[in-house]
Amino acid sequence: MVADALVYHPTVAHYLRYVATTMGRDKILRTLQYFSRFYAWYLFRTNAHTSAIAPFEAMKKQFGLSRKLMRVGKNVEHFKAAATAADSKTMDPVLKYCAVGRQLGYAAYLSLDMVTYFDAAGIRPSASAKKLQREAYRAWFAGLLFNTIAGIYTLYQLRQRSQAINMKEGEGVVESKKVERERAATNLQLISDLCDLTVPSSALGYANLDDGIVGLAGTVSSLIGVWSVWKKTA
Repeated sequence: MVADALVYHPTVAHYLRYVATTMGRDKILRTLQYFSRFYAWYLFRTNAHTSAIAPFEAMKKQFGLSRKLMRVGKNVEHFKAAATAADSKTMDPVLKYCAVGRQLGYAAYLSLDMVTYFDAAGIRPSASAKKLQREAYRAWFAGLLFNTIAGIYTLYQLRQRSQAINMKEGEGVVESKKVERERAATNLQLISDLCDLTVPSSALGYANLDDGIVGLAGTVSSLIGVWSVWKKTA
């Protein structure tokens, strides 16, 4: 039957594995959040009526608040990852320090972001919430910067490896394909990090970016995240 074919289709099973992950649901909400930010800006710039803009402003706020709640407690994961990276004896020194810096940056961001949830949700307003959120953005910016440096350094290493490959040998062809896969993954992550950097950069005043640019960049990095989690749950 058609119903059975749909219910037991591999794509449905893959979808269920995807939405079963917190990361998968977060990436979908993030995509909607940042697209709403972009589209609300677009409607405002095209002189749309306030009633047309309001739903997207509400989506931006509510999905952002939902994601903030979903992140509560995730800081522990990054503190652990930072400790693991610091204890590693096999990692490249540059990548090791970047990994520690990235994980500590993310951990600090999530810790400070968690504290501001009650104010953002209107449960317990706090006079220090704005200051804490600003510090959270600083920590996120630092974490992203470390990851960007690691990405650029990794591309340099891959270039060195590629130049040393002897394509006349069978193993060289296999190694070349491996390098290309790693380069593609690194480039994709680098694009995602550069897009994400627009968010704290704008919030902290490091760059004069409007909601259109930030919303569009956030949408791109979110879609990359959706695709990455989809691949992992295949």
